[in-house]
Amino acid sequence: MHHSSLFSSASSLALLLSEASAIPYAERLTQRSCDNSAADRSCWGDYNWGDTVVVHLTNGLANNGTGLHFHGMRQNYTNPNDGVPSITQCAVAPGDSITYTWRATQYGSSWYHSHFALQAWEGVLGGILINGPATGNYDNDMGHMFLNDWTHETVDALYSTAETSGPPTLSNGLINGTNTYPGDTTQGARFETTVTEGESYRIRLVNGAIDTHFKYMIDNHTMTVIAMDLVPITPYATDVLSLGMGQRYDVIVNMNQTAGDYWIRAIPQTYCSDNDNADDIKGILRYDSTSASDPTTSAYDYTDDCDDEAMTDLVPYYSMDAEDATTSDDEAVSVGKSGSIFKWYMAATTFAVTWEDPTLLQIYEDPTSTSWTDSQHVVQLDTADEWVYFVITTTQTIPHPIHLHGHDFYILAQAEGAYSDTTTLTLTNPPRRDTAMLPASGYLVIAFTTDNPGAWLMHCHIGWHTSEGFALQLVERQSEIPDLMDYDSFNSTCANWNTYAEESGVEVEDSGV
Repeated sequence: MHHSSLFSSASSLALLLSEASAIPYAERLTQRSCDNSAADRSCWGDYNWGDTVVVHLTNGLANNGTGLHFHGMRQNYTNPNDGVPSITQCAVAPGDSITYTWRATQYGSSWYHSHFALQAWEGVLGGILINGPATGNYDNDMGHMFLNDWTHETVDALYSTAETSGPPTLSNGLINGTNTYPGDTTQGARFETTVTEGESYRIRLVNGAIDTHFKYMIDNHTMTVIAMDLVPITPYATDVLSLGMGQRYDVIVNMNQTAGDYWIRAIPQTYCSDNDNADDIKGILRYDSTSASDPTTSAYDYTDDCDDEAMTDLVPYYSMDAEDATTSDDEAVSVGKSGSIFKWYMAATTFAVTWEDPTLLQIYEDPTSTSWTDSQHVVQLDTADEWVYFVITTTQTIPHPIHLHGHDFYILAQAEGAYSDTTTLTLTNPPRRDTAMLPASGYLVIAFTTDNPGAWLMHCHIGWHTSEGFALQLVERQSEIPDLMDYDSFNSTCANWNTYAEESGVEVEDSGV
């Protein structure tokens, strides 16, 4: 079993974000200049359970702000490091820098990405690997395998289409940043990896798409799933794995087939995803590194849907039970138009905040204020260590990946159909994760405890929907938040942003997150 001992050390990662919006995805990733303190660590951060992680981000863009969110990281008592412009910081202005510091209190596989407008899907993303125990034995760690959708126009250019006509059809999909060009497979290149017959490999899967739910498989091979998001689970076997946007799964694959070449497939689900190249988002797993042949293998059968893996399969290895709610909140999801623009709503509120006036700054300047505007959609959670339930429902035939910052949540119920007071809730060791699917025409019931002071975003991880207002924020234990902040550093970032925004005439055109 691969694992590392628990110890505390400081690990540093420096990122320079540079102008790269007009070049292919795989090349965009190389535009980020990394200066890492450990020789064996790259832009895709590799840390150990217990590390103190220090990330230095410099905005080298000519005309755009930025910020960096560490998806799924609990940020225990480090809320100002969550990296969400307009919530936990001001946007970082061109030429400015910011330092994030947080403790790796979890282990497993995750990713970081920009939380500024649609920047994440222009290539500002990468993997986070935190070494720790595993619930299955394996010989080799293959590292991250990213599944992304892609378009031949930038997503920023397509946003006007998304907000007036609905989500655009995307052009292609990528496995670890590469694929052949639709209609001309001589252009581009497939992702390839070589394995040794008889050995086992851990693969850390990330769905980093803006609007694509994938079914993942390796022809002829069965996967053993050992973790979801950053939660180790009791291993289970499957041939096909369902990944919503923002979700991660760790799998072990035994290379026990006849030596040859096999397709790796990331298949967009047509139930909720439109892609012009849905049948040809593929990589190649080879047993012989000298082979250059395309595989002739066939895909497993699967059901075209956008559902999560079954709750009964996602059993946390370390058992923890949920308790009855002290506080509950009902959030009905809907979509409508404001003029000619689509807006998403939770409890009849569409989210809108501003980069120059983030939530934490408002709290610092007036720690007792509760005068939040409706558009900021704040849910106040003032009592420490209480159980909170969210019942999220929709009558629309569109599923949504719901992501909560600052917490693992317990999934108490998840199904199509109407939620009622008689709906059965699973309180005994239910699945725990940070991103779960709200089923089409269905409900998702999640629970967590108020054990982490801060302003935390909850939102749909479909990029278009976040920008169109599908979000809310939890202000948790407000009176404790100012003590978590380094005001001078915080205010410096805001001052630099405000100067840049005023000189450049910057306007927020979306929800602000």
